[in-house]
Amino acid sequence: MTDLARPQRKPEKEAGDGHWLDITIALVAVGVLFYVWLSHPGIEVPVAVAIGVVTVVLSFKRPAVPCVLFVIFSFLRIHEAFPSLTPWRIPQLLAQLSLVVMCWHLLISRSLKPFWTRELSLFAAFFALATLGILTSTSWESSYNQWSDVFLKIAIMTLLLTWVTRTPGDFHLVARLLTVGGTAVALVAIYNKLNGIGLVEGTRVTIGRATGSVLGDPNDLALALLFPLSFAGALVIGRVNVFDRVLGLAGSGTILVGILATQSRGGLLGLAAVCAVLASRLIRSKVFMVTIGVVAVLGLFSVADISDRSSGGAGQGIDESSQGRLIAWHTAWNMAVGHPLTGVGISNFAANYWEYTPEWDGKAHAVHSSWFGILAETGFPGLFVFSALLISTALTSWRCVRIVSTRAVDPKLHTAAYALAAGLAGFCVSGTFLTQGFTWPFYIIFALTIALSRTLTDVQEQAAFVPMGIAPPADRTTGG
Repeated sequence: MTDLARPQRKPEKEAGDGHWLDITIALVAVGVLFYVWLSHPGIEVPVAVAIGVVTVVLSFKRPAVPCVLFVIFSFLRIHEAFPSLTPWRIPQLLAQLSLVVMCWHLLISRSLKPFWTRELSLFAAFFALATLGILTSTSWESSYNQWSDVFLKIAIMTLLLTWVTRTPGDFHLVARLLTVGGTAVALVAIYNKLNGIGLVEGTRVTIGRATGSVLGDPNDLALALLFPLSFAGALVIGRVNVFDRVLGLAGSGTILVGILATQSRGGLLGLAAVCAVLASRLIRSKVFMVTIGVVAVLGLFSVADISDRSSGGAGQGIDESSQGRLIAWHTAWNMAVGHPLTGVGISNFAANYWEYTPEWDGKAHAVHSSWFGILAETGFPGLFVFSALLISTALTSWRCVRIVSTRAVDPKLHTAAYALAAGLAGFCVSGTFLTQGFTWPFYIIFALTIALSRTLTDVQEQAAFVPMGIAPPADRTTGG
C-alpha cells in the first residue's frame, strides 16, 4: 500500500496545548479581578467574586441553589436587614441566575422535567382570579404594580421551587439556609431592640422601618421569622448530625427571642402552633400536650410583655387593637359584598377603606387577616379557591408526615416533612391575625410541600421495585 492510500492521521495536539490554555484563562481572570480591585480597594470585591463564582457553579449542578437563595432574600429581606448588601442587587442577580439555570436544565441538558398536580391547578386558578381582578379593580395602577412587583415573582418562583427541589440534599439545603437566614434577621431584631432602633409603640421591634422595609411592621417581622423557626426546630428534633442539631438549637433560641421582641399576638399564637406540631413528634399524649401548650402560650404572652403595649394592653376589655381589627374585618366583608366576584383588586384594601368602613377615624387601616384580605381583594371566588388550595396543601402535608413517621426514609426528608407541617400550622394561626395572603410565606410552604410529596412518591416507587429485582422506573422529575 502506497503512502497516498494509507489513511492520513490527524496531527495530535501537543500535551501542553490545553495546559497553556487553562493557564492563559486563569491569568486573564486574575488580571481582570486585580484591575477591578484597584478601582475598588477593599476585601469586598474578591470575596463577592469568589462567592459569585461558587454560586454559579453550584447552581448549574444543583438548580435548587439559586431558587432557594432568591426566595430567602425576597422573603426574609436579608438585603434590607443588612443595608450594606443593597448596592449589590443580590435578589435581582439571583432571579436572573435562576432563570438562566432553569432554561439550561429544561431546554438544553433536559435534566429537569416539570410535572403538574391537582394542587398546582388550584394555585393556577387562584393566580388567574387575582390577575383578572386587576381589570376590574378600583385602582388599576395600584393592583398592577403589586401584581408585577410581588405576586408575579411569587407565582414564577413557586413553580420553579416545586420542580427544582428534588432530592433529600435539596431539602437539607433549604433547612440549613432558612435557619441561617432566620437567625441573621433575628439577630438584627435583637440588636434593634437593645438599642431602641425603629421601635413601634415604644417597645415593639422592627427592621428597616426608616427605609420602608416590609420588616418595618412588627407583625410582618414576626411572621417572617416563624417559617425559619419551624426548620430550626425540626433540625433539633430530627435524626440529623451534631452540626445540624447545634445549628437548630442556636437558631431556635435566637429566632424565638426575635419573635418575642415583636410583641405580636398573632406571631405568638403562630409560635405556639409551630411548637405544637414539632412537639407532637415527641409527646404522644394529647392531653399532656394541650396542657403544656396552654401554659406555654400564657408564658409567652407574659415574657413578651404584651400588657405593656400602648395598643393591646391588659385590662382594657376589647382593647383598641382588637376593636380596630374587628372593624377592619367588617370593612373587608363590606368590600366583598360590594364586589362579590372579583373584589376591589390586589393592594386596594387601604384605598377603599374609607368608603366601606362602618367607623371612619380619618385614616385607613390594614385588614389584619389573610382570609379577610383575600376576600376583600379577590371576592368570594378567590377566597373559595384559596381555601381549597390551603386544605389540599394541608392534606398533602399530613400525608408526608404520615409517610416519614411510618416508613424508613432519609432523615433529611423526615426533617423537611415536620418543618413544613409546622410552618403551615404557624401560617394558618398567625395568618388569621396578620395580612399575608399575597406575600411569600404560604407559597414557599406550598411549593416545598408539593415537591416533598413528589420526592416521597418516587422514593416509595423505587423501594417497591428494588426488592423484587426489578429496575426502578425512570425518575419522572429529573428525567433520569
